[in-house]
Amino acid sequence: GAGGTAAASSSADGGNGSDSVFSTITSTGGGGGVKGNAPGSTGNNGGSGSGGGSSSTSKVAPGSGTANQGYAGGVYTAPGGNDEAGGGGGGAGAVGSAAATIGGNAHGGDGGVGLAVGILNTTNAGTASVGEVSSSSVFFAGGGGGGFLDYNTTISSNRGGDGGTGGGGNGGGGPSSIQFAAEAGTVNTGGGAGGAGANVSSGSKAGGSGVVILRYPSGFTLAAGAGLTQSSGSPFTEGSDKISVFTAGTGSISFS
Repeated sequence: GAGGTAAASSSADGGNGSDSVFSTITSTGGGGGVKGNAPGSTGNNGGSGSGGGSSSTSKVAPGSGTANQGYAGGVYTAPGGNDEAGGGGGGAGAVGSAAATIGGNAHGGDGGVGLAVGILNTTNAGTASVGEVSSSSVFFAGGGGGGFLDYNTTISSNRGGDGGTGGGGNGGGGPSSIQFAAEAGTVNTGGGAGGAGANVSSGSKAGGSGVVILRYPSGFTLAAGAGLTQSSGSPFTEGSDKISVFTAGTGSISFS
């Protein structure tokens, strides 16, 4: 499925990601980022949930994840003074971190780590440009880092949260004079985008698109419909299996 869309404005939420589906199996799209100025509301739920948000007058609870698919986002906070920060988005492998105050400075929460998936090896994942390779594992669906707002107009020791391993983007923010752009989720990972923070001219970003990966005995040949897009190098061969990697589209497959 496609990644969640960026928010249309600073007063709007981001869109939820679209589902990735194979037969009866559905991987639910992630919850879209939530604005921090809607008191009493809750973040968007999804395969993994959005991080919570805050403003100087209100707080928004994080979204929840889906059982056996992903985790909730991290909680909001108003770390001190007028500075504000949002929690990290949930990942497929862990809850997003809460926003924090470190050395008196506001830090957005880190995105939850994604899930290490062994369906294809790191070399083939690199060729296919899917997932995030870290050490000897391939991770998918890391949460986006939380954004922040610093009212100091000259310097910023505050920072956005780090994106979770698995394609999560780093959070952005800053005062009006020193701005750090949020990062989009990486395509073909299912990673979440980082929170933009308030008063950032570059705006919010989109989440990373998902993938469908099929592993089957090498004695079979897979035929894919014209509406489906396969990655570079697909199908791969690992041991006695083939692996087909689909990165976009809708259609049917058959085996012979």
